[in-house]
Amino acid sequence: MVMVAESVRTLKGFLALTGLEPLALAMVLRMVLAFVWHRGRMSCSAAGSIASSAVQRGELTRFLARPRWQKIDFNAPLRKALLAKEAGRGRFVFIVDATLVSQAGAKTQNTHCTGNRQRRPTKGRRYNAKKVVRKRCHTFTFGLLITPSGIRIPFQIPHYTKEYCRKQGITHRTTAESAAELIRGLPLPEGADVVVLGDTAYDADVVQQACRERGYVWIVPANPERVYEGPPGHRPQVRSRLKDWTRLSLNTIRLRMSTGKHAGYRRLSQWRLGPKQKPRVFYAHQERSVVRRVGDVQLVFSTMKQHLKTATPDDVKILMTNATGMSVTEVIELYSLRWQIELFFKELKSTLGFHQYRFQDFAAVRAWAEIALTTVLFLEYERAQHLTDRRVPPDPRRWWQSQRLHGLCSAFRQESAGRELKYLADRLKSAGGIQKLKRLLAAALPKEYRTPA
Repeated sequence: MVMVAESVRTLKGFLALTGLEPLALAMVLRMVLAFVWHRGRMSCSAAGSIASSAVQRGELTRFLARPRWQKIDFNAPLRKALLAKEAGRGRFVFIVDATLVSQAGAKTQNTHCTGNRQRRPTKGRRYNAKKVVRKRCHTFTFGLLITPSGIRIPFQIPHYTKEYCRKQGITHRTTAESAAELIRGLPLPEGADVVVLGDTAYDADVVQQACRERGYVWIVPANPERVYEGPPGHRPQVRSRLKDWTRLSLNTIRLRMSTGKHAGYRRLSQWRLGPKQKPRVFYAHQERSVVRRVGDVQLVFSTMKQHLKTATPDDVKILMTNATGMSVTEVIELYSLRWQIELFFKELKSTLGFHQYRFQDFAAVRAWAEIALTTVLFLEYERAQHLTDRRVPPDPRRWWQSQRLHGLCSAFRQESAGRELKYLADRLKSAGGIQKLKRLLAAALPKEYRTPA
């Protein structure tokens, strides 16, 4: 962790935009530094270890559980500042998905079970002494907004179970309803070109209605139970088209992830760029149809398996979009960007340690999740600052262009360490500075860990 808060003045300036009170601002600063700097498991103990102003981990835990300071959306001004860095005009891509975080505590609030609840056979219950521990977890609905220049702005809404909603007096929402709320609340101007991507869970009326209200394009895999419009008894399923697979006219589409107008949305490393990268080959059929309860849509049946004799839903992805005039190549290429939110979840957990919390009170979990997004917004802001700075040479600019969370954390740690070294060097030049450093070292640990004098 850092020794002095003066070495992270860029972070302090960024967090000042939140409008939080000084005490809450100091606590959020500690948490963001812990998300960036932690070694091993992310915890409140790590967040309390700023050497110049260490606090006890229980103080941070109690702060996170207080609902008073969470009444305002302190991340909204940060997203606004990040969107102000977007200079170019173009297409925004908004990806929605949910992620789960396992919890072991039996008394942890707002958890639900995702295990197989089917009763086991009698013989197995009689002779098998193994106890089945049900997996319980928290669920978060995330939205990842990728701007035309490649800036990534995350949003999230926690999922509340029906039991927790009854106790707290709040309205229960499905993950699709939460995604619809995220779409309606996007801080983008009217008329913005936005494409919403999601998996089958978001092939829902509420999501399509939200996109219709904002004038957005949506692309999702069709629900397996979707049927064509028609009179009762004559409504074939959309997937019934797979029975005639060999008679469909297929287009061969070759996509290179590192080229094309959507390459900037992927933020590929420099080692995955160039003509030597193997292209992905898709075989696709495109048709315009009327699907019941959806309306006039475009259907794209695509697979990467050549010479299929018998096509099944496991072999062929059925994409559905309200953009009836979009080319089949663009539909497939846009939907391939959905994987970016899966990579974001991986970075959020492996780099920042988003999943490494243990709280009984869900209010603390909600604050933990929001501060994790604050960390992402700050790192993206630092990247945007370097890319828009005309003084940055071409080679460093290309380096910043391809950096994800791991590289951005590493860059911030290096910058902060350099400032700390300069701070120490300046203090060592005088006797008063040396005495101040001694006081900082004496306060480097919480009181419970300090050696008595």
